[in-house]
Amino acid sequence: MHTPTANLSDRSAHYAALLAGEYDLVANAANLAALIFDGLPDLNWVGLYRFDGAELLLGPFQGKPACTRIPLGQGVCGTAASQGQTPMVADVHDFPGHIACDSASRSEIVVPLMHADGHLLGVWDVDSPLRTRFDEADRVGMEALCAALVEATNGGHGV
Repeated sequence: MHTPTANLSDRSAHYAALLAGEYDLVANAANLAALIFDGLPDLNWVGLYRFDGAELLLGPFQGKPACTRIPLGQGVCGTAASQGQTPMVADVHDFPGHIACDSASRSEIVVPLMHADGHLLGVWDVDSPLRTRFDEADRVGMEALCAALVEATNGGHGV
C-alpha cells in the first residue's frame, strides 16, 4: 500500500524549489511529470494535456507514448476539462467513453488546470495499472501540485 500524503507532501516541497523563478509552462510541467512519475509508486503515465482553444493537446509527460489530441467532453481528460472537476476513476474500463491510450491503465485521476482568470489551461493526467490506485489524499495532493504549476506559470504570464 502506498502512502500518498507523505509522498505528495515530499514532492510539493521539492517542486516548489524547482519552480523558483521559472515561468515557462513546458519546463514546469516537464519537471512536475518527472517528479511525480519518479516519486510515487504504481504509476504508468503522468503528464499535461494543454488546451489549445479547441481540444486537449499532448504536452510534457512520463510514460509510454500517448494519444496526441483529446476532444473536450471525451474520455476522462476531456470530461474533466469540460466539467472543471477532478475525477478519480477506480477502473477506467467502467468509464463511459474512456480513451485507451495505454491498455495497461486501470485507474486515473485528472486535475483541470485553470488560469487565474478562470479559463482552461489544460488538464493534469495521472494513470495507474492498479484498480482504485487513487484516493482523496492523492486528489488533494495532486490539486495542490497543479495549483503551484498554474500559479508559477500565471505569475510570470508564461501562458
